[in-house]
Amino acid sequence: MEWVDEALVLSVRPHGETAALVELLTREHGRYLAMVHGGRSRKNRPVLQIGNHVDVTWKARLADQLGHANVSIRRGFAAETMNDRLSLCALTSLCALSRTLAERDPHPSLFEVSLFVLGFLDDATVWPALYVRWEMALLEELGFGLDLNECAVSGLTDDLAYVSPNSGRAVSVGAAAPYVDRLLTLPGFMLSGRRGVVTRDDMLAGLKLTGHFLEHRILVPREALMPDARVQLPALLAREKI
Repeated sequence: MEWVDEALVLSVRPHGETAALVELLTREHGRYLAMVHGGRSRKNRPVLQIGNHVDVTWKARLADQLGHANVSIRRGFAAETMNDRLSLCALTSLCALSRTLAERDPHPSLFEVSLFVLGFLDDATVWPALYVRWEMALLEELGFGLDLNECAVSGLTDDLAYVSPNSGRAVSVGAAAPYVDRLLTLPGFMLSGRRGVVTRDDMLAGLKLTGHFLEHRILVPREALMPDARVQLPALLAREKI
């Protein structure tokens, strides 16, 4: 059994004296765990860094075995973000949350969006909004997508400004009036087709919105905690000069 694919490195841990167990998000084969012989060597350590874009050749005698992999670098996102605490936090958060995907279940669209976000981590005026939309895509892939097409109360498609924390459906300004303090703010950039300037407050509101549903629909049912990097991300963004 053998396949060749491209992947993002999600996690790395030592195995034995020189090998490493590597968790990968591949484009066509989903999330995979594989052993890399010599993964802790001087040659392979820079390649096997969280967030790196790599080429992978995976082999095993049987399809359901752990298998071993040969990995080579395509783009070193880890090194590119190493000196920027905010973008490094985003990269780490993206990789940690990707581990919530079911093993060996392909998500090629999410993989493509992940590469797109990582490619903009050198521009803090752009990537936070892209990252929020990535979390929306992750929720969609996990079966818990938000319904932001029309107001849950009136059915109208105009003036959508809030989201119900229970249903994940959008609510218009008028319909939200009686219980606005119980709703989550919906920044305009999260709506399909909406264009315009995205402020820092918009980005923070987006992180709060997607974070709520990631925690309550994905992590809490699994008795898992929000990754540390994702917890730190809003505070770092709030302090950063953009």
